[in-house]
Amino acid sequence: MVDPEKNTSLPTHVAIIMDGNGRWAEERKRPRLFGHKAGVDSVREIIETARSLGIGYLTLYAFSTENWNRPAHEISGLMGLLQRYLQSELKTMLENNIRLHCLGEPERLPTDVRKTLMQTINDTRACSGMTLNLALSYGGRSELIRAMQSMAKECCLGDLASEEITETTISDRLFTAGQPDPDLLIRTGGERRLSNFLLWQLSYAELYFTDVKWPDFRKDEFFKALETYQSRQRRYGRIAVQLHAE
Repeated sequence: MVDPEKNTSLPTHVAIIMDGNGRWAEERKRPRLFGHKAGVDSVREIIETARSLGIGYLTLYAFSTENWNRPAHEISGLMGLLQRYLQSELKTMLENNIRLHCLGEPERLPTDVRKTLMQTINDTRACSGMTLNLALSYGGRSELIRAMQSMAKECCLGDLASEEITETTISDRLFTAGQPDPDLLIRTGGERRLSNFLLWQLSYAELYFTDVKWPDFRKDEFFKALETYQSRQRRYGRIAVQLHAE
């Protein structure tokens, strides 16, 4: 059982692919947006739980670059939900010392939504209790392309030598620069794939997949994922006897 008082083996950084909202709504003969609205309650509960456990970083995959291909009315509904969420949760973020950060391409968001997002990021900039990353208009491949383009430009200008390119050099040019890589990836909704999410950062993450759809993924389900994480041995290419010798 996860014990907030004994959290030394908890992940520092948890990333979540919040999947299943639409199918959850369809099972109830309701519009897909009904599922997205229900999913906001799960977002609140998981953020609150992660903060209470002392988890330092929480990354939520809120809207991918591929999601722009969805029907216009669904995109509009999602953008409205995002803006209302940011407006309603600012006070809670400040009270709980939560810093908001965006991963992705916020410039693609509607102007009013982008303005609210950037204002919330600015208002929570000094918070240090937990970093909440919202992946918005995010794609793992496009993130890596941006990093490569940045390094190529620096090489052309003479500011970076090719032999100076390392894992650290690349990580420093990603949206998560300065943050630890996720220790645990959770995906809800029954699918078993990464869907272009944090492709570089998840190299050594523990993966947890559940059939529970996001609107039903609450505190108890989060605890199950954390308990599974705690039961695993992270070897990073070594063998068990080497770990025991440390």
